[in-house]
Amino acid sequence: MNTTAYEQRRDQIEHYFDRTAADAWARLTSNEPVGRIRATVRAGRDTMRDTLLSWLPQDLRGKRVLDAGCGTGALALQAAMRGAQVVAIDLSPTLVKLAAERMAADHPQLTDSVEFMSGDMLSADLGHFDHVVCMDSLIHYNSEQIAQALAGLAQRTRGSMVFTFAPRTPMLALMHSAGRLFPRTDRSPSLSPIAHANLLERMQGHEDLQGWQGARMQRVAKGFYTSQAWEWTRS
Repeated sequence: MNTTAYEQRRDQIEHYFDRTAADAWARLTSNEPVGRIRATVRAGRDTMRDTLLSWLPQDLRGKRVLDAGCGTGALALQAAMRGAQVVAIDLSPTLVKLAAERMAADHPQLTDSVEFMSGDMLSADLGHFDHVVCMDSLIHYNSEQIAQALAGLAQRTRGSMVFTFAPRTPMLALMHSAGRLFPRTDRSPSLSPIAHANLLERMQGHEDLQGWQGARMQRVAKGFYTSQAWEWTRS
């Protein structure tokens, strides 16, 4: 993987979510009313979160889970409620701070079960995990970068990795192009629509993913939200 390209992309994403869009994402992940378009994104994300959680064991006691790209902590909360010890990491210090504040206010009994931090989800310093969840944290990267990221995580994961990518569909391409009509300061970093066959080839061909195989897959499409979930497990 071109490390420089990955780091440049990561820095763009961090800048957007921590500075430009932090308030919007705080509102989107709350119970506050939002506009029609953002309501479809909220509904899509809720469905996707439920999908990824349904692929994890219901009983996570004694398990260590990485919520890679935790945002405001909704998935980390659900994993902790099942008994997991969760490392919840995001590039945005602002969103991580909000996530920790929400958990302390609404679920103080779980604060010892979730370690919130800002930084790179691929850091080896995070240690080993039983399960890794990457919900919409890889959708801005190309297929080579996604495969390389998951290969690195696989070396430190005992059970499963569940993640999402932006599927290459005509509708997503149209919405992606429409998004370019908005002022640059209002736009998120562009998605990288991925062909499933191309990503599968990249992952199957990666030496650090030997012994892993693709399992369940589910696409969620609700209005302006489209994302594809994929589970990989040790074979």
